[in-house]
Amino acid sequence: MQSLKDIFKTDLKIEKDGEYIDFLKCTLKKYGFNLEDQQILDLIIFLKFLLEENEKYNLTSIKKFEEMIYKHIIDSLLMLKVVEFKSSFSFLDIGTGAGFPSTPIAIAKKDVKVTQLDSSKKKVEFLKQVNKMLSLKIISLNERAENLAKKEEYREKFNIVTARAVAKLNILSELCLPFVEVGGFFVALKGPEYLEDLELAKKSINILGGKVEKVESFEIEENKRNIIVIKKISHSSTKYPRSFSKISKNPL
Repeated sequence: MQSLKDIFKTDLKIEKDGEYIDFLKCTLKKYGFNLEDQQILDLIIFLKFLLEENEKYNLTSIKKFEEMIYKHIIDSLLMLKVVEFKSSFSFLDIGTGAGFPSTPIAIAKKDVKVTQLDSSKKKVEFLKQVNKMLSLKIISLNERAENLAKKEEYREKFNIVTARAVAKLNILSELCLPFVEVGGFFVALKGPEYLEDLELAKKSINILGGKVEKVESFEIEENKRNIIVIKKISHSSTKYPRSFSKISKNPL
């Protein structure tokens, strides 16, 4: 079995497997996350498997250990600071990719009902392997959001919905808000330049039954992160979401 040193490329002076675990534990505490030892080990196992599988598939462009901690793990867990994940809450991660932010959240909050959605079959198959390996009760679906949102069993059925995808907020709002139950939240993870994006999205958010509740800003190793919390205050019209071609060509 390969050591973590052989898998995790790093600029840090880390030699032994235990030092990787200690670094992750200290970094989590630095940003206010107190996870149990098994949860920390699960995160390490997840990242190790991600990098191993990344040799076969293009799952992540981030390959250095410390960057993965900051840009994948801490960045994902920041959601826990802005919206409460109550026991038995249902959480949908749209365009989850390699499982961010949903897999770290599922590891930290094992009583939350997590669903992952991605249009890439290879990524969903990877996630199913992760779920089995870590005994995570996650449902991973290979489907497009605009199609799944038309199905009654998914439409307006989630307490919290997120999308970490690099797309304009007015596009993400149409894809995400139809999944959110009235009273629930759409949480958008954005970089430093979010104000213009948010301003352009206000019309679409209103049309789809949402209202911006707050924006919270964080800094992770000099990288700024803004988390926009949109509350669902009324039902979304059944004519939304439209086909993706219409959404992208003519955003609300």
